[in-house]
Amino acid sequence: MNYDSIISFLAVIIVILFLLFSVFLLSVKSEKKLSNQLLAAFLIVTAIDISAFFYHQFIEIPYTLEILRNKISLFKNPLLFLYILSVIYSNFRLKWKHLIHLLPWLLTILVLLPNFFLANEIEKAAFINNYSNNTEVQFLSYFGDVLSIAYLSAEIYYILRYRKLLLENYTDKNAFKNFNWLKQLSILLFIGQVLTFIKSYIRVNSNNNSIDVIRTIVLLFGVFFICWLFLKAVNSPKLFKGINVDLKTSKEIKNTREEVSINPKIALLKDFILAEKPYLNPSLTIRDLAELIKMNTRELSVLINQHLNQHFFDFVNEYRIEEAKEILKNPKEKELTVLEILYQVGFNSKSSFNTAFKKHTGLTPTQFRKNQI
Repeated sequence: MNYDSIISFLAVIIVILFLLFSVFLLSVKSEKKLSNQLLAAFLIVTAIDISAFFYHQFIEIPYTLEILRNKISLFKNPLLFLYILSVIYSNFRLKWKHLIHLLPWLLTILVLLPNFFLANEIEKAAFINNYSNNTEVQFLSYFGDVLSIAYLSAEIYYILRYRKLLLENYTDKNAFKNFNWLKQLSILLFIGQVLTFIKSYIRVNSNNNSIDVIRTIVLLFGVFFICWLFLKAVNSPKLFKGINVDLKTSKEIKNTREEVSINPKIALLKDFILAEKPYLNPSLTIRDLAELIKMNTRELSVLINQHLNQHFFDFVNEYRIEEAKEILKNPKEKELTVLEILYQVGFNSKSSFNTAFKKHTGLTPTQFRKNQI
Protein backbone atom coordinates (compact mmCIF):
# COMPACT_ATOMS: atom_id res chain seq x y z
CA MET A 1 0.00 0.00 0.00
CA ASN A 2 1.33 3.43 -0.97
CA TYR A 3 0.90 5.30 2.32
CA ASP A 4 2.69 8.41 1.03
CA SER A 5 -0.04 9.06 -1.54
CA ILE A 6 -2.84 8.32 0.93
CA ILE A 7 -1.31 10.57 3.60
CA SER A 8 -0.75 13.43 1.15
CA PHE A 9 -4.29 13.12 -0.23
CA LEU A 10 -5.90 13.11 3.24
CA ALA A 11 -3.75 16.04 4.35
CA VAL A 12 -4.78 18.11 1.31
CA ILE A 13 -8.46 17.31 1.94
CA ILE A 14 -8.19 18.31 5.60
CA VAL A 15 -6.36 21.57 4.86
CA ILE A 16 -8.95 22.55 2.23
CA LEU A 17 -11.87 21.71 4.55
CA PHE A 18 -10.30 23.50 7.53
CA LEU A 19 -9.65 26.63 5.48
CA LEU A 20 -13.13 26.62 3.92
CA PHE A 21 -14.77 26.24 7.32
CA SER A 22 -12.53 29.03 8.68
CA VAL A 23 -13.75 31.35 5.91
CA PHE A 24 -17.32 30.43 6.83
CA LEU A 25 -16.71 31.20 10.52
CA LEU A 26 -15.10 34.54 9.76
CA SER A 27 -17.79 35.65 7.33
CA VAL A 28 -21.00 34.42 8.98
CA LYS A 29 -22.97 36.92 11.07
CA SER A 30 -23.08 35.81 14.69
CA GLU A 31 -23.45 37.19 18.19
CA LYS A 32 -20.41 35.10 19.16
CA LYS A 33 -18.03 36.77 16.74
CA LEU A 34 -14.97 36.37 18.98
CA SER A 35 -15.67 32.65 19.43
CA ASN A 36 -15.87 32.19 15.66
CA GLN A 37 -12.62 34.11 15.17
CA LEU A 38 -10.77 32.03 17.76
CA LEU A 39 -12.06 28.74 16.33
CA ALA A 40 -11.16 29.90 12.81
CA ALA A 41 -7.66 30.83 13.99
CA PHE A 42 -7.30 27.37 15.58
CA LEU A 43 -8.35 25.68 12.33
CA ILE A 44 -6.01 27.83 10.22
CA VAL A 45 -3.04 27.10 12.49
CA THR A 46 -3.90 23.38 12.42
CA ALA A 47 -4.14 23.49 8.61
CA ILE A 48 -0.68 25.10 8.40
CA ASP A 49 0.67 22.39 10.70
CA ILE A 50 -0.90 19.57 8.66
CA SER A 51 0.44 21.06 5.40
CA ALA A 52 3.81 19.52 6.36
CA PHE A 53 2.55 16.25 4.84
CA PHE A 54 2.44 17.61 1.28
CA TYR A 55 3.68 21.19 0.78
CA HIS A 56 7.27 20.09 0.01
CA GLN A 57 5.94 18.37 -3.12
CA PHE A 58 5.04 21.76 -4.58
CA ILE A 59 7.38 24.36 -3.06
CA GLU A 60 10.61 24.69 -1.15
CA ILE A 61 10.84 27.21 1.66
CA PRO A 62 13.89 28.49 3.57
CA TYR A 63 14.96 26.54 6.63
CA THR A 64 14.00 29.41 8.95
CA LEU A 65 10.45 29.54 7.58
CA GLU A 66 10.18 25.76 7.85
CA ILE A 67 10.98 25.85 11.59
CA LEU A 68 8.61 28.78 12.14
CA ARG A 69 5.90 26.86 10.26
CA ASN A 70 6.61 23.83 12.41
CA LYS A 71 6.46 25.77 15.68
CA ILE A 72 3.22 27.57 14.79
CA SER A 73 1.51 24.46 16.18
CA LEU A 74 2.27 25.85 19.65
CA PHE A 75 -0.58 28.32 19.11
CA LYS A 76 -3.18 25.53 18.80
CA ASN A 77 -3.58 24.86 22.52
CA PRO A 78 -3.88 28.54 23.58
CA LEU A 79 -6.36 29.31 20.79
CA LEU A 80 -8.52 26.32 21.68
CA PHE A 81 -8.40 27.19 25.39
CA LEU A 82 -9.42 30.80 24.73
CA TYR A 83 -12.14 29.57 22.38
CA ILE A 84 -13.63 27.37 25.12
CA LEU A 85 -13.59 30.31 27.56
CA SER A 86 -15.32 32.50 24.96
CA VAL A 87 -18.07 29.91 24.55
CA ILE A 88 -18.56 29.47 28.29
CA TYR A 89 -18.67 33.18 29.15
CA SER A 90 -21.04 35.44 27.23
CA ASN A 91 -19.02 38.58 28.07
CA PHE A 92 -15.55 37.11 27.51
CA ARG A 93 -13.06 39.53 25.94
CA LEU A 94 -9.41 39.23 24.99
CA LYS A 95 -7.19 41.21 27.37
CA TRP A 96 -3.52 42.06 27.62
CA LYS A 97 -3.06 39.32 30.24
CA HIS A 98 -3.86 36.70 27.58
CA LEU A 99 -0.53 37.50 25.91
CA ILE A 100 0.95 35.13 28.49
CA HIS A 101 -0.09 32.32 26.14
CA LEU A 102 2.65 33.50 23.75
CA LEU A 103 5.38 32.56 26.24
CA PRO A 104 5.76 28.88 25.15
CA TRP A 105 6.32 29.98 21.54
CA LEU A 106 8.81 32.68 22.61
CA LEU A 107 10.62 30.15 24.81
CA THR A 108 10.86 27.78 21.85
CA ILE A 109 12.40 30.49 19.68
CA LEU A 110 14.92 31.33 22.43
CA VAL A 111 15.90 27.66 22.83
CA LEU A 112 16.48 27.31 19.07
CA LEU A 113 18.18 30.68 18.72
CA PRO A 114 21.87 29.74 19.32
CA ASN A 115 22.14 26.56 17.23
CA PHE A 116 19.61 27.32 14.54
CA PHE A 117 18.33 30.87 14.05
CA LEU A 118 21.79 32.42 14.52
CA ALA A 119 23.55 29.69 12.53
CA ASN A 120 24.55 29.87 8.85
CA GLU A 121 22.68 28.01 6.08
CA ILE A 122 25.00 24.97 6.17
CA GLU A 123 24.55 24.60 9.93
CA LYS A 124 20.79 25.06 9.57
CA ALA A 125 20.67 22.29 6.95
CA ALA A 126 22.60 19.97 9.25
CA PHE A 127 20.23 20.84 12.10
CA ILE A 128 17.17 20.04 9.93
CA ASN A 129 18.67 16.78 8.62
CA ASN A 130 19.40 15.63 12.18
CA TYR A 131 16.26 17.26 13.56
CA SER A 132 14.92 14.62 15.98
CA ASN A 133 18.34 13.92 17.48
CA ASN A 134 19.03 17.51 18.50
CA THR A 135 18.98 18.09 22.26
CA GLU A 136 16.92 21.27 21.87
CA VAL A 137 14.28 19.47 19.80
CA GLN A 138 14.02 16.59 22.28
CA PHE A 139 13.61 19.05 25.15
CA LEU A 140 10.95 21.02 23.24
CA SER A 141 9.12 17.81 22.37
CA TYR A 142 8.76 16.87 26.05
CA PHE A 143 7.90 20.48 26.89
CA GLY A 144 5.17 20.45 24.24
CA ASP A 145 3.68 17.22 25.61
CA VAL A 146 3.56 18.63 29.14
CA LEU A 147 2.04 21.85 27.82
CA SER A 148 -0.65 19.93 25.90
CA ILE A 149 -1.61 17.97 29.01
CA ALA A 150 -1.73 21.20 31.06
CA TYR A 151 -4.03 22.92 28.56
CA LEU A 152 -6.26 19.85 28.25
CA SER A 153 -6.54 19.67 32.04
CA ALA A 154 -7.43 23.38 32.22
CA GLU A 155 -10.08 22.95 29.51
CA ILE A 156 -11.66 20.00 31.35
CA TYR A 157 -11.62 21.99 34.61
CA TYR A 158 -13.44 24.97 33.08
CA ILE A 159 -15.98 22.76 31.30
CA LEU A 160 -16.79 20.89 34.54
CA ARG A 161 -16.98 24.19 36.43
CA TYR A 162 -19.35 25.43 33.72
CA ARG A 163 -21.62 22.44 34.35
CA LYS A 164 -21.66 23.17 38.08
CA LEU A 165 -22.55 26.82 37.44
CA LEU A 166 -25.40 25.76 35.16
CA LEU A 167 -26.74 23.33 37.75
CA GLU A 168 -26.57 26.01 40.44
CA ASN A 169 -28.21 28.77 38.41
CA TYR A 170 -30.52 27.34 35.72
CA THR A 171 -33.40 24.87 35.42
CA ASP A 172 -33.98 25.04 31.66
CA LYS A 173 -32.36 22.09 29.87
CA ASN A 174 -31.72 24.34 26.86
CA ALA A 175 -29.12 26.15 28.96
CA PHE A 176 -27.09 22.93 28.93
CA LYS A 177 -26.75 22.73 25.13
CA ASN A 178 -23.56 24.76 25.31
CA PHE A 179 -22.12 22.40 27.91
CA ASN A 180 -23.04 19.32 25.87
CA TRP A 181 -21.30 20.83 22.84
CA LEU A 182 -18.13 21.53 24.84
CA LYS A 183 -18.24 18.09 26.43
CA GLN A 184 -18.39 16.43 23.02
CA LEU A 185 -15.65 18.71 21.74
CA SER A 186 -13.37 17.91 24.69
CA ILE A 187 -13.89 14.16 24.20
CA LEU A 188 -12.90 14.40 20.52
CA LEU A 189 -9.91 16.60 21.37
CA PHE A 190 -8.81 14.11 24.02
CA ILE A 191 -8.98 11.30 21.45
CA GLY A 192 -6.99 13.45 19.03
CA GLN A 193 -4.40 14.18 21.73
CA VAL A 194 -4.03 10.47 22.55
CA LEU A 195 -3.54 9.65 18.86
CA THR A 196 -0.91 12.40 18.63
CA PHE A 197 0.98 10.99 21.64
CA ILE A 198 0.86 7.51 20.11
CA LYS A 199 2.16 8.91 16.82
CA SER A 200 5.05 10.63 18.63
CA TYR A 201 5.95 7.44 20.50
CA ILE A 202 5.84 5.25 17.37
CA ARG A 203 7.93 7.78 15.41
CA VAL A 204 10.75 7.34 17.94
CA ASN A 205 10.41 3.66 18.77
CA SER A 206 9.05 1.86 15.68
CA ASN A 207 9.52 1.38 11.93
CA ASN A 208 8.38 3.55 9.03
CA ASN A 209 5.41 1.34 8.18
CA SER A 210 3.96 1.71 11.69
CA ILE A 211 4.34 5.49 11.67
CA ASP A 212 2.61 5.67 8.28
CA VAL A 213 -0.34 3.66 9.63
CA ILE A 214 -0.80 5.90 12.68
CA ARG A 215 -0.40 9.04 10.54
CA THR A 216 -3.18 7.76 8.27
CA ILE A 217 -5.39 7.10 11.31
CA VAL A 218 -4.70 10.59 12.69
CA LEU A 219 -5.58 12.21 9.36
CA LEU A 220 -8.77 10.15 9.01
CA PHE A 221 -9.72 11.35 12.48
CA GLY A 222 -9.04 14.89 11.27
CA VAL A 223 -11.49 14.41 8.37
CA PHE A 224 -14.10 13.09 10.80
CA PHE A 225 -13.49 16.03 13.16
CA ILE A 226 -14.01 18.75 10.56
CA CYS A 227 -17.13 16.99 9.21
CA TRP A 228 -18.49 16.83 12.77
CA LEU A 229 -17.78 20.55 13.26
CA PHE A 230 -19.56 21.37 10.02
CA LEU A 231 -22.64 19.33 10.95
CA LYS A 232 -22.76 20.99 14.37
CA ALA A 233 -22.61 24.42 12.78
CA VAL A 234 -25.41 23.56 10.34
CA ASN A 235 -27.71 21.88 12.87
CA SER A 236 -27.14 24.28 15.75
CA PRO A 237 -26.50 27.76 14.30
CA LYS A 238 -27.62 29.46 17.54
CA LEU A 239 -25.91 27.02 19.87
CA PHE A 240 -23.71 29.34 21.85
CA LYS A 241 -25.20 31.25 24.77
CA GLY A 242 -22.71 31.62 27.58
CA ILE A 243 -22.88 32.74 31.18
CA ASN A 244 -21.51 35.88 32.83
CA VAL A 245 -17.76 35.73 33.37
CA ASP A 246 -18.20 36.96 36.98
CA LEU A 247 -20.56 34.13 37.92
CA LYS A 248 -19.11 31.97 40.69
CA THR A 249 -19.98 28.58 42.13
CA SER A 250 -21.46 28.50 45.63
CA LYS A 251 -18.18 27.22 47.09
CA GLU A 252 -16.29 30.14 45.55
CA ILE A 253 -18.63 32.62 47.22
CA LYS A 254 -17.47 33.69 50.65
CA ASN A 255 -20.42 33.40 52.99
CA THR A 256 -19.92 35.82 55.88
CA ARG A 257 -23.50 35.61 57.20
CA GLU A 258 -24.20 34.21 60.64
CA GLU A 259 -25.40 30.60 60.60
CA VAL A 260 -28.16 31.54 63.05
CA SER A 261 -29.96 33.40 60.24
CA ILE A 262 -29.99 30.44 57.87
CA ASN A 263 -33.01 28.46 59.12
CA PRO A 264 -35.50 31.34 58.85
CA LYS A 265 -34.29 32.04 55.31
CA ILE A 266 -34.69 28.38 54.35
CA ALA A 267 -38.21 28.41 55.77
CA LEU A 268 -38.98 31.65 53.90
CA LEU A 269 -37.68 30.16 50.66
CA LYS A 270 -39.67 26.94 50.96
CA ASP A 271 -42.86 28.77 51.97
CA PHE A 272 -42.53 31.07 48.97
CA ILE A 273 -41.91 28.17 46.59
CA LEU A 274 -45.00 26.31 47.81
CA ALA A 275 -47.22 29.38 47.84
CA GLU A 276 -46.21 31.11 44.60
CA LYS A 277 -45.00 28.08 42.57
CA PRO A 278 -42.29 29.94 40.60
CA TYR A 279 -41.02 26.55 39.41
CA LEU A 280 -43.86 26.46 36.88
CA ASN A 281 -41.78 28.89 34.81
CA PRO A 282 -39.71 26.58 32.53
CA SER A 283 -36.97 29.23 32.15
CA LEU A 284 -36.62 30.01 35.86
CA THR A 285 -33.06 30.98 36.88
CA ILE A 286 -31.61 31.55 40.32
CA ARG A 287 -31.44 35.27 39.52
CA ASP A 288 -35.19 35.27 38.76
CA LEU A 289 -35.98 33.51 42.03
CA ALA A 290 -33.71 35.85 44.01
CA GLU A 291 -35.55 38.86 42.62
CA LEU A 292 -38.93 37.32 43.49
CA ILE A 293 -38.05 36.68 47.14
CA LYS A 294 -36.00 39.90 47.47
CA MET A 295 -32.74 38.11 48.24
CA ASN A 296 -29.20 38.56 46.95
CA THR A 297 -28.44 36.05 44.16
CA ARG A 298 -25.16 34.92 45.70
CA GLU A 299 -26.78 34.51 49.10
CA LEU A 300 -29.55 32.40 47.59
CA SER A 301 -26.98 30.29 45.73
CA VAL A 302 -25.12 29.54 48.97
CA LEU A 303 -28.42 28.84 50.74
CA ILE A 304 -29.54 26.22 48.20
CA ASN A 305 -26.24 24.68 47.14
CA GLN A 306 -24.46 24.58 50.49
CA HIS A 307 -27.12 24.57 53.21
CA LEU A 308 -29.71 22.47 51.37
CA ASN A 309 -26.98 20.42 49.65
CA GLN A 310 -28.75 20.57 46.29
CA HIS A 311 -28.01 22.14 42.96
CA PHE A 312 -30.56 24.77 42.00
CA PHE A 313 -31.45 22.54 39.01
CA ASP A 314 -32.39 19.59 41.26
CA PHE A 315 -33.97 21.85 43.91
CA VAL A 316 -36.48 23.31 41.46
CA ASN A 317 -37.10 20.04 39.62
CA GLU A 318 -38.02 18.36 42.90
CA TYR A 319 -40.97 20.73 43.27
CA ARG A 320 -41.92 20.21 39.63
CA ILE A 321 -41.92 16.43 40.13
CA GLU A 322 -44.08 16.73 43.27
CA GLU A 323 -46.53 18.86 41.29
CA ALA A 324 -46.54 16.25 38.50
CA LYS A 325 -47.10 13.43 41.00
CA GLU A 326 -50.18 15.17 42.38
CA ILE A 327 -51.61 15.52 38.86
CA LEU A 328 -50.80 11.88 37.98
CA LYS A 329 -52.51 10.67 41.19
CA ASN A 330 -55.62 12.76 40.59
CA PRO A 331 -58.34 10.69 38.84
CA LYS A 332 -59.94 13.90 37.61
CA GLU A 333 -56.79 14.61 35.57
CA LYS A 334 -56.57 11.17 33.95
CA GLU A 335 -57.36 12.61 30.52
CA LEU A 336 -54.18 14.70 30.60
CA THR A 337 -51.29 13.16 28.66
CA VAL A 338 -47.79 12.98 30.10
CA LEU A 339 -46.73 15.57 27.53
CA GLU A 340 -49.39 18.00 28.70
CA ILE A 341 -48.45 17.44 32.34
CA LEU A 342 -44.74 18.05 31.85
CA TYR A 343 -45.40 21.42 30.20
CA GLN A 344 -47.91 22.26 32.91
CA VAL A 345 -45.38 21.73 35.75
CA GLY A 346 -42.51 23.65 34.16
CA PHE A 347 -40.55 21.20 32.01
CA ASN A 348 -40.01 21.87 28.33
CA SER A 349 -38.95 18.45 27.02
CA LYS A 350 -40.13 14.90 27.51
CA SER A 351 -36.63 13.49 27.92
CA SER A 352 -35.67 15.88 30.72
CA PHE A 353 -39.01 15.28 32.48
CA ASN A 354 -38.68 11.48 32.30
CA THR A 355 -35.07 11.64 33.52
CA ALA A 356 -35.92 13.90 36.47
CA PHE A 357 -39.08 11.94 37.37
CA LYS A 358 -37.26 8.62 37.40
CA LYS A 359 -34.41 10.14 39.42
CA HIS A 360 -36.85 11.24 42.14
CA THR A 361 -39.32 8.33 42.11
CA GLY A 362 -37.53 5.38 40.53
CA LEU A 363 -40.39 5.13 38.02
CA THR A 364 -41.34 6.66 34.71
CA PRO A 365 -44.42 8.96 34.78
CA THR A 366 -46.47 6.30 32.98
CA GLN A 367 -45.44 3.60 35.47
CA PHE A 368 -46.22 5.92 38.38
CA ARG A 369 -49.70 6.65 37.04
CA LYS A 370 -50.44 2.92 36.51
CA ASN A 371 -49.34 2.14 40.08
CA GLN A 372 -51.73 4.78 41.42
CA ILE A 373 -54.62 3.27 39.46
